[in-house]
Amino acid sequence: MRKSVKSAIPAVAAALGLALAATGCGADKGSGSGGKDGALVVGATAVPAGEVLAYIQKDLAEKEGLDLEIKEFTDYVLPNTSLQEGSLDANLYQHQPFLDDFNKSKNGDLVPVTGAYLPPMGVYSKGVKDVTKLPAGATVAVPNDATNEARALQLLASEGVIELKKDAGQTATPADIASNPKKLTFSELDPAQLPRSLEDADAAVINNNYALDAGLSPKKDAILLESAKDNPYVNVLAVKKGDESDPRVKKLAKLLTSPEVKKFIEEKYQGSVLTATAS
Repeated sequence: MRKSVKSAIPAVAAALGLALAATGCGADKGSGSGGKDGALVVGATAVPAGEVLAYIQKDLAEKEGLDLEIKEFTDYVLPNTSLQEGSLDANLYQHQPFLDDFNKSKNGDLVPVTGAYLPPMGVYSKGVKDVTKLPAGATVAVPNDATNEARALQLLASEGVIELKKDAGQTATPADIASNPKKLTFSELDPAQLPRSLEDADAAVINNNYALDAGLSPKKDAILLESAKDNPYVNVLAVKKGDESDPRVKKLAKLLTSPEVKKFIEEKYQGSVLTATAS
């Protein structure tokens, strides 16, 4: 299901109007401000978050007494700004490092409620079947936001393609590369553009939701895929600080970690999305 969305941020209304016109998204202002007796309005990217929430909405929410409304987004910015400004009650699409970076850079007060699933990041290529066989001077496209760029570089480093400086953390950039024996060139792109970059780049490190949305199978098509072991990039259900005790939020958190949702993820994604407890 694909529902429209609109942010309720007065200070940037004009900019958001342009963005929503470009993406074809739109919704009622202040839809998340109906109080704790109304529907729980949750922002999400289409896959896998939107699909997981749609399953809960259709098959589980009524039994739990939860009225769930889903607002789908096509980017990584509006779900957090909309939650911060109150047009959403919660969102599901991001990992903890991304949430921390948003709070730091935007003076936000969003907090995680529970981990939901791990959408493993992968390296994809149309011409190379083994990431270690990338040719000298190859161009590799990576996400241009701080935490996901670092995540992409860490994934490449895990296979020895590059080496990062010892103090490179969860906001590492190409400037933190200590060794680049293949003299790879990194093209920093908006995460949503990465699947299309495969037409020009030798490889691209693509976030799971955009890979799935482009028809790629992380499990089958990635030439290198993240492991669930000790992975800090589990996607979390997030709310504004103080809303963790909202009964509706607690109900959704319970459902997201239920055996039914675990089974849904395992059967639908066949290893391309992992449950939060997978190893």
